[in-house]
Amino acid sequence: MPSLAHYMTQYDHEHESGWNKFLHGVGIPMIFAGLILLLFMKWIWGAGFFLGGWVLLFLGHRIEGNHPAFFQGPIYLLVGPIWVAKEAWMFLTGTHRRPTSEGTPQSDAMK
Repeated sequence: MPSLAHYMTQYDHEHESGWNKFLHGVGIPMIFAGLILLLFMKWIWGAGFFLGGWVLLFLGHRIEGNHPAFFQGPIYLLVGPIWVAKEAWMFLTGTHRRPTSEGTPQSDAMK
């Protein structure tokens, strides 16, 4: 069975667009909030958040031009929230990666 690092790398590869990342960063927490609201509070709000979150995820994949990772297996339903938490942490702490063009050498100042 592949490791979590393998799944995270694959998920990261399929979520490179800034818009897709943003929409996942909003949509996945909306889905979780919707589940909590469905279970413990008002079902109409829960359904709205849950469905709205999924719409954002599918919109992100439409923009990026690929299929959602969970089509490859249900494990990605767990990998997605972990990936969003990692991306949010990297953004908040300022440790996010800087994209580099493949095949373009970095200058000495960039190394």
